[in-house]
Amino acid sequence: MTDETTSRVHTTAPVRLARQIRGLSDRAVAWIFIAPTIFLLLAINIFPLIWTIRLSLTNYRANRTSADLEWVGLRNYQRILNDPDIWNSMQATAHFLLWTLVLQVLIGFTLAYLINKKFRGNDMWTTIIVLPMMLSPAVVGNFWTFLYQPQIGLFNYVVGFLTGADPSSFSMIGDVALAPWSIVIVDTWMWTPFVMLICLAGLRSIPDSIYEAAECDRASKWRQFWTITIPMALPFLMLAVLFRGIENFKMFDLVVQLTGGGPGSITELTSINLKREAFEKWRTGYASAYAVILFVTVFGLASIYVKALNKVKER
Repeated sequence: MTDETTSRVHTTAPVRLARQIRGLSDRAVAWIFIAPTIFLLLAINIFPLIWTIRLSLTNYRANRTSADLEWVGLRNYQRILNDPDIWNSMQATAHFLLWTLVLQVLIGFTLAYLINKKFRGNDMWTTIIVLPMMLSPAVVGNFWTFLYQPQIGLFNYVVGFLTGADPSSFSMIGDVALAPWSIVIVDTWMWTPFVMLICLAGLRSIPDSIYEAAECDRASKWRQFWTITIPMALPFLMLAVLFRGIENFKMFDLVVQLTGGGPGSITELTSINLKREAFEKWRTGYASAYAVILFVTVFGLASIYVKALNKVKER
């Protein structure tokens, strides 16, 4: 092949390719770009979910791959729903969810409301408040475990003083009544800045002209807060609750770092219980059914919540 022929091939090939692309419809071009993403979603999300549902209907054990696989149907689901330990972990998770969401929303919105007021050092204080959420949960867990230790833990001295306990031997994470609250405190300290940032975005999206019109109508600051600030910032508040609710329902690493799931089962959340069934007892089929139940619970509650959020946005 001569140099002239080679140059013709190189020049005509892109032209032919361009003509072929031009002949495609917009829908076909869109599918060409979307297809890799859809394939990744199917491979990473949908296929593992289908495989988990399949395993949940069997007695499969990951440490006994050579054993005969028995089809048990819905027996795993029945055992889970009738297991009192499962319901205790659900109750512990609900307690953790409720108080972390309440505290984080109240404190986060308060901080956002204060920071939204322009004052000297505004940016510096915002950066300082946001620092905890930049840390790794493992680092936070070890740091707060040190604070909860007897003799040197600051919280132990405060709680010991209030309850009359000896600070040299008292530990919040070792007390049955206070261990859940020790986790709530740490999670609130770490993730309240996240809620604050979302609330701050909501507050700064409110036009100043609305407040100016309310002042012209002689509305008090308190009335402006309840009739303008809260209603217009409510979708952002609900969005923060949705994000933190989903994340806290899956909470695992921070609890393990602080308490290891103890004392007893008082801090054994659903994620810790699921890990124990799957990787300590090696009941993979049972754990798969447990995971499916948790997924359906979160998905159902989140769907209902999103519908309520959309209704609030439409107002």
